[in-house]
Amino acid sequence: MTRDPRYDVLFEPVRIGPVVARNRFYQVPHCNGMGWTQPQALAALRGIKAEGGWAVVSTEEVEIHPTSDCEPSHEGRLWSDDDIPALAMMADAVHEHGALAAIELVHQGASCANYGTREIPLAPSHRPVIPYAPLQARAMSKRDIRDFRQWHRDAVLRSKRAGFDIVYVYASHDLSLAMHFLQRRRNDRSDEYGGSLENRVRLLREVIEDTKDAVGDRCAVAVRLGVDELLGPDGITSAGEGREVIEMLAELPDLWDVNISGWTHDSQTSRFAKEGYQEDYARFVKSVTSKPVVGVGRFTSPDTMVSQIRRGVLDFIGAARPSIADPFLPRKLEEGRVDDIRECIGCNICVSSDYTSSNLRCTQNPTMGEEWRRGWHPERIPPKASEGKVLVVGAGPAGLEAALSAARRGYEVHLAEATTELGGRVLRESALPGLREWLRVRDWRVGQLNKLTNVHIYRDSRLEAANILEFGARHVVIATGARWRRDGVGRENGLAIEGFDGVDAGVFTPDDIMEGRMPLGPTVIFDDDHYYMGGVLAEKCVNAGLPVTLVTAAAIPSAWTVNTLEALPIAQRLARLGVNVVPYTNIRGFDGHRVLLVNGLTGVVTEREARAVVTVTARLPVDGLYVALEGRTQELADAGIVSLMRVGDCYAPGTIQAAVYSGHKSARELDVVPTSASLIPRELPVGVTA
Repeated sequence: MTRDPRYDVLFEPVRIGPVVARNRFYQVPHCNGMGWTQPQALAALRGIKAEGGWAVVSTEEVEIHPTSDCEPSHEGRLWSDDDIPALAMMADAVHEHGALAAIELVHQGASCANYGTREIPLAPSHRPVIPYAPLQARAMSKRDIRDFRQWHRDAVLRSKRAGFDIVYVYASHDLSLAMHFLQRRRNDRSDEYGGSLENRVRLLREVIEDTKDAVGDRCAVAVRLGVDELLGPDGITSAGEGREVIEMLAELPDLWDVNISGWTHDSQTSRFAKEGYQEDYARFVKSVTSKPVVGVGRFTSPDTMVSQIRRGVLDFIGAARPSIADPFLPRKLEEGRVDDIRECIGCNICVSSDYTSSNLRCTQNPTMGEEWRRGWHPERIPPKASEGKVLVVGAGPAGLEAALSAARRGYEVHLAEATTELGGRVLRESALPGLREWLRVRDWRVGQLNKLTNVHIYRDSRLEAANILEFGARHVVIATGARWRRDGVGRENGLAIEGFDGVDAGVFTPDDIMEGRMPLGPTVIFDDDHYYMGGVLAEKCVNAGLPVTLVTAAAIPSAWTVNTLEALPIAQRLARLGVNVVPYTNIRGFDGHRVLLVNGLTGVVTEREARAVVTVTARLPVDGLYVALEGRTQELADAGIVSLMRVGDCYAPGTIQAAVYSGHKSARELDVVPTSASLIPRELPVGVTA
């Protein structure tokens, strides 16, 4: 296949100061949950992106000094020369595939609490630290400012020695000292570093100049600036001080990397923002500087990318999340394989890895974060080890991924779905408010399966145990999903809630709502799941004209979404919709007319009128087929079935990401005999892998 000439502009080389990027695809800095703790894993992850065609591949934030300790988050570190080898490993992995390696140096100032080092945080002025912690950052003296500039310069020189081609000066996301000096609300100094914007820009200017002097003609210098904080006159705006900062410094760096700040705005989910959503804030930048500009917007469509370039909005297509969903996006586009691109669905499960300090993961790309420790590659998979057939029962996210990955190994795959449509929970959930782009999980896999001649798909084919024993498969993968519980059992309640007897009693589950059975009067949503489902169902019920109360034992609705940057937008949307949120509360009973609520803080029991309750608590695996087969050892052997396994929600209900990962892992393990070497490799502090 050949590249569509409409996309030729995306593959033009672009000069960035003393270096040249081979195309316009730029993986901007992004966190990954690994940081300084897993340098080999990080090098493998970034190296694969370079292999996939990204012209520039960047680190995450890299701390420059112990007074900027981001623990418990795992970011990069360049505190001393001892940190150079780990980062050089990443730069080498990127260079191996002809890409430029960029490093984003950071001092988080009052945005970190220094839990690990126990150093007092630094800030322009005396302020509480931005994370919720009972301590304050101290106002920096002139000596502190000189020290900071030296720390940054030292880190720049170490970056150069580590082999990086582009060195960042970071002033965005409300996460950097340079940004805090720019902000009037955090900088009330009366010296030459405070007051007027020219004074507040002084430190940023000095650090850029220090960086350029340190790198000489070897490295390019990039500035990452949050041009709008979406705070109106209380913050930096693209029509005000954001624009003025770039006008003041327009020609000083070699590249401008611009976005909106903080991180919750910059990485909005598809539920709250569509592709290209940052254009309105970034489009002015190229009009005030001759230097190349990179920006982001969860770009997934090559037509949108070309439009941004042709209309002079950007010079580089910046991406974090799309580069995670498909590290080979540029190469596929270059090779004319647009339909093969795994498009980001904007769920932000990747972001949760940073908050949980765990390896990066992705709903669309199950290999993400497993490149080093499991040896998984997003585009290559080991060939089959037998000639036997694989039967996959259930075409939800786990079943589709299991079928696709097994087929790519070369197995003859048969996929049986009980209903007329493929997709399982993804199909149902994507019809809920704001989740339409999640259907890409199904659509991409079905599209890939349809291209393969060794795959046979059977719709409207509900199988029984006898059918499976008769089928003649060597491997059987059960992916029959899960159903939401109706009895209220979950995190808060280990026993059934009184009155939670069925739809006839006015008790609904998310499955009922998704299948079209809606309440008919005032409705209480009981959110004991704490991810997106409770809030989304509340929105759907309001859209249907129902008065809605959301009850949760947590302090906020959809509490776990703090890890996906959605908690505040969800709460704001529910408030605008008129949903009454009742936090710190459990449900004790329901009689079809009233719910009994018990306050978790006071123990006081109250009644609330309701004609219906939607219970969003726990799920039960639909594993009857597996149970009917697992004990029939001799019959399985007689049928030639070597392996019988459950995957996805049928094995253990979880996220869609977990289901896709489970399906992928099952396919890689077909005909693989477990050994002690199958244990997950670890990176040990002494530098020895085990």
